[in-house]
Amino acid sequence: MSYENLVLAFDGCTARVTLARPDKLNPLDWSTVKELKAAVAEIDARGDVDFVLLTGQGRSFSAGGDLDGYIRLYRAPADFQAFLDDFYDMLTGIEKSRAIWIAAVNGVCVAGGIELLLACDMALAAESAKIGDGHLNFGQLPGAGGSQRLPRAIGLLRAKHLMLTGELLDARTAEAWGLVTRVVPDAELIASAEAWIAGMATKSAVGLAGAKRLANLTLNLPYEEGLREEIAFVHRYATTEPDATEGLIAFKEKRAPRFGAARED
Repeated sequence: MSYENLVLAFDGCTARVTLARPDKLNPLDWSTVKELKAAVAEIDARGDVDFVLLTGQGRSFSAGGDLDGYIRLYRAPADFQAFLDDFYDMLTGIEKSRAIWIAAVNGVCVAGGIELLLACDMALAAESAKIGDGHLNFGQLPGAGGSQRLPRAIGLLRAKHLMLTGELLDARTAEAWGLVTRVVPDAELIASAEAWIAGMATKSAVGLAGAKRLANLTLNLPYEEGLREEIAFVHRYATTEPDATEGLIAFKEKRAPRFGAARED
């Protein structure tokens, strides 16, 4: 499909999704959410995308929802429910995607922006970034998973602090709290994300997708059930996936693994 609110580009095994309404601080209005949902589907349908770099144009990753749009949606309850459902589908689509989604947070990341960040697998931030919940600053509540993902990411007390105070954290504090794992100079944000991708691209794509799936079990399964699912998944992977054996042989032969070679043959 054609996109008006974002730019979707492909380069080998990597896709780049860039929110592209910098004049409005890249709002996550209904049309943008629908486009992101479509982009997730398009990326997964290709079958050859292992990494997605997600960022925003201008001075914001995303400042959250479009306020005028919300007022209209609040007055049309059925439409508001449909919007929330689309937002849910889009974010869970990112979590379930086989690709590794990396958020490169530039500038302001608040409300719906932090909910989008929390659905990604990895995140780094520019030094100028400001990250927080912010919903209650304007009498709103998180409706795109923020109340559930944020405590899982940084702990209940810190999550409540961000939700109840509306405070925006500077990038270094966000790193210390675990919202991002690295802070870099603004000019190096995209290059740093690309360096992450280059490093991971030497690994098994099937293994990366499997590791993401296993880690995400903690979101949905009780501890013991998750352990059992891990055993079952790893057994399938090790006994049916050529990359598992190739990695061991390469280590034994003291050479770089040739992941994916057996499938390409």
